[in-house]
Amino acid sequence: MCRSIKTLRPPFTDDVTDEDVRAAALQYVRKISGFRAPAAHNTEAFDRAVTAVAEATAVLLASIEVRGRAS
Repeated sequence: MCRSIKTLRPPFTDDVTDEDVRAAALQYVRKISGFRAPAAHNTEAFDRAVTAVAEATAVLLASIEVRGRAS
């Protein structure tokens, strides 16, 4: 687990921005790819992965129910 990725779900935070989600996705892709920044020939694949992870993260956060909390 990337220790620098913060928890984005309630009750840990209620004010998650698109920038927070994208930053977490970028850290995840960097970690699993082993690249801080991809080579020019891998930039498109790297950016697609970040976008896909950010989209999946947004769907997950929108779908999570936290017991004992009103949505």
